[in-house]
Amino acid sequence: MSRDFLANIRDEYDVIVIGSGLAGLTAANLLGRAGRSVLLLEQHYKLGGMATWFRRPRRHIFDISLHGFPVGMIKSCRKYWSTEIADSIVQLKNIRFDNPMFSLTTTFDRRDFSRLLVDQFHVDPLSVEQFFDVARQMNFYDDQTTTVRQLFDRCFPGREDVIRLLMEPITYANGSTLEDPAITYGIVFSNFMSKGVYIFEGGTDHLITLMERELRHNHVDIAIRCEVNGIEVERGGVSGVRVGNRVIRTRSVVSNANLLGTIFGMVGEQHFDAAFVEQARAVRLNTSSTQVYMALREGDEIDESTGDLLFSSTAPVFRTDLLLNRDVTSRTFSFYYPRTRPHGPRQYAIVSSTNAYFDDWANLTTEEYAASKQDLIDTTIDALEKYVPQARSRIAHVEAATPVTFQHYTKHVQGSSFGTKFEGLAVSRSLPEQVRGLFHAGSVGIIMSGWLGAINYGVIVANDVDSMLMKQSSSPLPKVAFP
Repeated sequence: MSRDFLANIRDEYDVIVIGSGLAGLTAANLLGRAGRSVLLLEQHYKLGGMATWFRRPRRHIFDISLHGFPVGMIKSCRKYWSTEIADSIVQLKNIRFDNPMFSLTTTFDRRDFSRLLVDQFHVDPLSVEQFFDVARQMNFYDDQTTTVRQLFDRCFPGREDVIRLLMEPITYANGSTLEDPAITYGIVFSNFMSKGVYIFEGGTDHLITLMERELRHNHVDIAIRCEVNGIEVERGGVSGVRVGNRVIRTRSVVSNANLLGTIFGMVGEQHFDAAFVEQARAVRLNTSSTQVYMALREGDEIDESTGDLLFSSTAPVFRTDLLLNRDVTSRTFSFYYPRTRPHGPRQYAIVSSTNAYFDDWANLTTEEYAASKQDLIDTTIDALEKYVPQARSRIAHVEAATPVTFQHYTKHVQGSSFGTKFEGLAVSRSLPEQVRGLFHAGSVGIIMSGWLGAINYGVIVANDVDSMLMKQSSSPLPKVAFP
């Protein structure tokens, strides 16, 4: 007999959170801490969304997205999660770039980047300062017509090498392209440039374990393997969530699912104004990615001078079409040393990531798909051997993931790694105006993607939900302080 994962779930909650990405987890945690009754539903058998991991024989563990986030994660995790989580966030010291234009290592903070731009790229110091100031002053409400390319052309005219240095890490972090609004680049760049790049010591598995513990401490009910079939709407407001044959009633829903999947799949366009539907249909999905996961044989090691993050490319210049081309020229290698999981087995693992189009993989035959995955693995190992000599003979386990893989496991529309383009933010924020009690938190408008963006968006939406519930209640419950 199959297990009923809803067996101990109540019939009604103040809030139901659909999806356990970092935004959904954070919203659920804060609302539970505020005294709201909260149910967290996750279609997968693990929490975390894209912030997840998997295990393979011989104790190999691979992180899907534990590749770097800004220092702001420490403050956000301490305030909205726990001191234990915040204290486990540590800085990556060796960020490497290697391409036909330049090869260098940096701590990836404003001071070191300024030094490199002035000393190695011979940029006028005043121009460097002005660029950093412009990026730092950008906010969500600035002009959206200026593109990233136009920003660079204004600050560093004719300097393709400078553009590459400044652009490649942010494209890797959140999918930015030269054609996107400049603010989608500037806000994320400023976050990273403050004090460098950080990861969670202990691995994603330990992080999610600590987060689940905190959720249960705050009396959040959690149900895994529970895919939501639909969001019930009555008299212009949400009334419940359908999971299989069961409807669980609620006053509010926070969807941490894909924005378009939420609107057109779980709710249905008939519940929205025609103008809103048209606006939502115009929202573009962000790109997906491919990844190759590699673990060294037991006893083998990688010298840490190889770097923590390595932005490697054979392309002569930085271009969006080259970055997304099936003939891969740019790869970001994330190196995981034993210090990543200091209390686990001594493991050296490498994850190679490349941006990719969903359609390049979704329309292949079974045979073509298998051959393309194997080619991705082979060419990635070929590229890695420049930095890890004889890597092919030293690898104990290797496998690949594609946009189709990400769609299968996360249910993200087209396997999108970074949600939607910038216009998705306005649609996401205006959902409660269309359907009372309906909220969305996740990767929308690429400035809201990445680990820090997801957590902070969860905080913003938790505040919105709590305020709505407070207005509906004649005897409001105690609430925590939100930003």
